[in-house]
Amino acid sequence: MASAGGHRLYVKGKHLSYRRGKRNTDPNTSLVKIEGVDDTDAAKFYLGKRVAYVYRASRERQASKIRVIWGKVTRPHGNSGIVRAKFRHNLPPQSFGASVRIMLYPSSI
Repeated sequence: MASAGGHRLYVKGKHLSYRRGKRNTDPNTSLVKIEGVDDTDAAKFYLGKRVAYVYRASRERQASKIRVIWGKVTRPHGNSGIVRAKFRHNLPPQSFGASVRIMLYPSSI
């Protein structure tokens, strides 16, 4: 968990897609694969945790080109450890396959 430059306060994840059926997608809910989580029981630890999608924009805003969309893990999705997350603003489709950070707070331990 620890890296050479200090300690990470988050776990890496990937934005897979929106929640969907065979034909319809639901952009209000995103599917996130969390690194090292392979079943529903492991995924339950992350319920309620904050998720951050960090990205770079071309225009500077508040002296920074880095922006964040915040969300939170709401529930597991299926049996393979994938979770559903809701974001304050829906994630854009460009973020499919991109990294997200799952913060280790709020803690339920």
